[in-house]
Amino acid sequence: MNDNLTIHPDGRTTLRMQRRLPHPPAKVWRAITQPEHLAHWFPANITIDGDRITYGFGPQGHITELDPPHVFAHTWGDDELRWELHPDGDGSILTLTHTFTDLHGAASFAAGWHTCIQALLAHLDERPAHHPASTARLHEDYIAILGLDPATTAHGDTDGDTDGDTVRLERQLTRHADHVWRVLDGHHATPGQTPPAPFTPPGLQPGPVTRAESGKLLEYDIPGGTVRWELTEGTGHGARLIITCTGAAPTTLGAWRNHTAELASSLVD
Repeated sequence: MNDNLTIHPDGRTTLRMQRRLPHPPAKVWRAITQPEHLAHWFPANITIDGDRITYGFGPQGHITELDPPHVFAHTWGDDELRWELHPDGDGSILTLTHTFTDLHGAASFAAGWHTCIQALLAHLDERPAHHPASTARLHEDYIAILGLDPATTAHGDTDGDTDGDTVRLERQLTRHADHVWRVLDGHHATPGQTPPAPFTPPGLQPGPVTRAESGKLLEYDIPGGTVRWELTEGTGHGARLIITCTGAAPTTLGAWRNHTAELASSLVD
């Protein structure tokens, strides 16, 4: 398995995944380009009409490169997919590159494509595919494999005063927002009271809750700043978590990173 990310200067991200398949390129080519074969493993119902592709839902795409049996490249809305085949003994090397704008969705994309390629291999082997009940653990593994760090920090003033730092974390989760809210004990969040313990990492002194919207948002004061938790629509089947902590000391960055990692781990079945 050879999977990695490239972040481009324009803000787009490319996920590259490479697998050896014990089948010749001609056979694999049919499986990755013909709708009757794609139906067994691709995550959408593909229809190809000339260079136009429809996926059964969401935006359409078009074929951007076709070099049988080596390269099949196409768009899916704003995303770009490129499938490359090279012979390797009696088998093939399949390389998928997926270019997209949502960096923090990369683990969801990787987990999804890994599962699809496993189904592709089963189809090539002419055996039933195993469809996992959940890809949550695989998603969390890909967070580590791809080196996705959810945390950033920036100075909040021109003097570089550390008391003015802003810590921001963005992380794709594997469960829907209502479930995450219950895990955070969010139903006990009350304006004017201190937030439930799961909303605060060790070492941070919380003040009163200033705003709470069930399953969506919680804000509270801290000495010299504020903390804001947001749960929004994410990539895949879970919510996107965004935490913004203003007026934070640089030492809180690691605490927030660990806190969100522990939360994400607790959501895995």
